[in-house]
Amino acid sequence: MNIATLLSRVARVHPTRPAVRLGAHLHLDHAALAQRSARVAGALRAALHLAAGDRVALWMPNRVDYVEAMLGTWWAGLVVVPINAKLHPKELDFIVGDTEASVLLTTRALAAALADQALPTHRTCRVLAVDDPEWATLLAGEPWPLVERAPGDLAWLFYTSGTTGRPKGVMQTHANLQATTAGYFTDVDRVDADDHVVYAAPMSHGAGAYLPAFLSRGATHVVPASGGFDPAELVELSRQLGRLCLFAAPTMVRRLVDHIVETGADASGFRTIVYGGGPMYAPDIARARAAMGPRFVQIYGQGESPMTITVLSREHLEDTAHPRHAVRSASVGVAHSLVDVRVVGPDGAPLPDGETGEVIVRGPTVMAGYWRNPEATANTLRDGWLWTGDLGAFDADGFLALKDRSKDLIISGGSNIYPREVEEVLLLHPDVREVAVVGVPDSEWGEIVVAFVVAGPQVTVAALEALCLDHIARFKRPKQWRFVDALPKNHYGKVLKTALRMQLQASAG
Repeated sequence: MNIATLLSRVARVHPTRPAVRLGAHLHLDHAALAQRSARVAGALRAALHLAAGDRVALWMPNRVDYVEAMLGTWWAGLVVVPINAKLHPKELDFIVGDTEASVLLTTRALAAALADQALPTHRTCRVLAVDDPEWATLLAGEPWPLVERAPGDLAWLFYTSGTTGRPKGVMQTHANLQATTAGYFTDVDRVDADDHVVYAAPMSHGAGAYLPAFLSRGATHVVPASGGFDPAELVELSRQLGRLCLFAAPTMVRRLVDHIVETGADASGFRTIVYGGGPMYAPDIARARAAMGPRFVQIYGQGESPMTITVLSREHLEDTAHPRHAVRSASVGVAHSLVDVRVVGPDGAPLPDGETGEVIVRGPTVMAGYWRNPEATANTLRDGWLWTGDLGAFDADGFLALKDRSKDLIISGGSNIYPREVEEVLLLHPDVREVAVVGVPDSEWGEIVVAFVVAGPQVTVAALEALCLDHIARFKRPKQWRFVDALPKNHYGKVLKTALRMQLQASAG
């Protein structure tokens, strides 16, 4: 079944129900959204002569055209290649070339930036700006009928962030997207017709992956007028529309909470905030709950099994009477209902509760493989299991505590040190805003611990060392400290520890 069938169904049953808003302004109802999507499909299939299975790259910031373009591409039986609008044209060029995309849908501003680079993209695919009259002319053609697709047909070709090398194309099928949608309802949250999902995070990433769930219930898709994340704008939308739902990276949650605490804004218009994509430390989520109430759900996943490995539910976060509430709040929750999750040793054998190993997962949400990369696929998918590269440990109740990426593990003097454990302690200091811990080679110890800290000027090394000595073993204490104004992050808000290691290597050089 084509995932776009969800739109066809709701448009027939509830044609006049609001579908898309630009800010608080109604842009399309569901009948109009289906019609626009069918016209996008007609432009791609009839005017541009694409065939089922061809790739269409979307390189634009969040805008109402993004909703239409994504659904229209699926409606046409084509493959969506979502590309973060903040990527450099050279990074875009690699993805377009690797996928052999037939069409690149973008904006005039981004198309101009791409043309300035004189990259081969324009020679390998048709570049069209959705805010250009040419695109409007193409959309004036006949609508295309919904194209049937098999469950195993490719639907979404998402490229990993490439923090450790060239990005790889994660192949998500229509069946994968259907399973991800079902997983939202079974484990994350219910969706009602009067809910509003606001796209404050990039639709090219996790926020876009949740679009089908809200589509299937006939809820309203809201694109902020700013096209991105602005705490004051979100608060105002929550006041005007109510029942606001969103996916947010932890850094976004912190900024939203800061705004609400500083302004005293009313948070009652927010219904659900799903956070993930990076560590949300226990003090941060406790502060968020205190400021905004029981509105939070945490998910853990990766592009290879998007948003669907574990979930820390609203109920678990709010069960403050439970004797292990603090431990649970610092975890990433329990396995999604649709998948199996294990913690295993290098041989693949499951480890007992409490022991740290690699997290592996299998189930209908796991990717079909990496695009035209059989070696990487074979290394990551083994006997039906996705090896995530993340290190974690289950407790006796089935809650998964993530330690780190396997590549981030520090081995100092023969002892394992998990950076997140040290980061959790340092963030207990009230004036420490962000921290990242990495290991660097050392002739005596093999590796030593280095902490990069974003903090107020009153924070001292002595105070942080004392904090470490009060909470963790002495050997885990950072040997070097770097106070910085900000941590380097990729376009999805994840800290680039590779960049931090390169900084240290350059300074030692």
